[in-house]
Amino acid sequence: MNGFVLGGVSSGVGKTVATLAIVQALEDAGYSVQPAKAGPDFIDPSHHEAIAGRPSRTLDLWLCGEDGLRRNYQRGEGDICVVEGVMGLYDGDGSSTAMVAEALDLPVVLVVDAKAGMESVAATALGFQRYAETAGRDIEVAGIVAQRAHGGRHEQGIRDALPDDLEFFGRIPPNSDLEIPDRHLGLEMGGEAVLPKEALREAAASLEAERLAAVASEPPAPETPAEWDNSARAVDARIAVADDAAFCFRYPATLERVRERAELVTFSPLAGDPVPDADGVYLPGGYPELHADALESAGTLSEIGDLASEGLPVLGECGGLMAMSESLTTSDGETSEMAGILPAEVTMHDRYQALDHVELEATDATLTANAGETIRGHEFHYSSADVAGDARFAFETVRGDGIDGEHDGLTEYESLGTYVHVHPESGAFDRFLESV
Repeated sequence: MNGFVLGGVSSGVGKTVATLAIVQALEDAGYSVQPAKAGPDFIDPSHHEAIAGRPSRTLDLWLCGEDGLRRNYQRGEGDICVVEGVMGLYDGDGSSTAMVAEALDLPVVLVVDAKAGMESVAATALGFQRYAETAGRDIEVAGIVAQRAHGGRHEQGIRDALPDDLEFFGRIPPNSDLEIPDRHLGLEMGGEAVLPKEALREAAASLEAERLAAVASEPPAPETPAEWDNSARAVDARIAVADDAAFCFRYPATLERVRERAELVTFSPLAGDPVPDADGVYLPGGYPELHADALESAGTLSEIGDLASEGLPVLGECGGLMAMSESLTTSDGETSEMAGILPAEVTMHDRYQALDHVELEATDATLTANAGETIRGHEFHYSSADVAGDARFAFETVRGDGIDGEHDGLTEYESLGTYVHVHPESGAFDRFLESV
């Protein structure tokens, strides 16, 4: 599958809208598109899936490693893979967009804000192209998409200013309908804020779909096969995965991995579904703080708490950790009871409390790692957890903030709650399946 990376000159330049317009343009031109996201984000990929009709792949060097990155890419389906970058092209020490493009040996199409420039757009693009050598990144910046650019003289001025080795792949016209509402943690989810098809198709019509398809190239194959032959044996386990608006942050590869090795069944704590008969429960991240009252009254979290106290393993990530706590207090000061598995009271704040790539070292054997093993992940949350003095932690933080600055992974009974999101390439979910 050929592909290219869509990099930005900065955060907020409009990469997500440009990605969606490019996906639409390629689909309209007859190509089957596989979207992907450089970085650990869950929200942008939900918008990709809403337009492309297939899950977006997560491509993060820190989470997956180089071979895992290529394996995850290889599992995609389609003619062309469009990889949306994270932040600015060179930003980030754990897994920048440039690092992902280099690891996959894919060309970069640069998104440049053109609302107030023509020759300056070309100067910016040229600077980003030449900076690759300064940064020691072996990448090719092949050309640009001009974000918020008008047609006519504006577009022609940008075209004329670009040097011969930087191609003009089209523009995204300014349009208030092409703005995705945001909130804490980022944009609203794709299912909540789908861009109007008419506006998206208008933007797609201003893009050079065939030129974009022609610039795409195929990455090198991973050294280890995509089938993960070394650890892909089935286990006799049934995993119940929470799946609703409160628990919506999970990587497609995670669900794939569980289905490859075990039986997976979903349920909705928000809807008050009974907990399915299972050997383990996975509570992904999401927005429990937006649904705290409903989660308390639905009764499912209380049932999960009872089952955990009887020995059912429950694994919670970020929002899942919050749901496993004794209580959750919103930024408005409203407190709701949660599952009561973990000895912690969680409080929401107006500013984020942690944002980074993370590395954890297991002090003892736990659901996602053996003693002494390290796993890599990502944290981004607006809540803090006030834990009891006798709380037990499964991990020391090598990098990142974790729960208290030095530890992560609250453990009680056979259950584990962590602020860190991990990718299955870390081996954490294999360990979870084998544990239960």
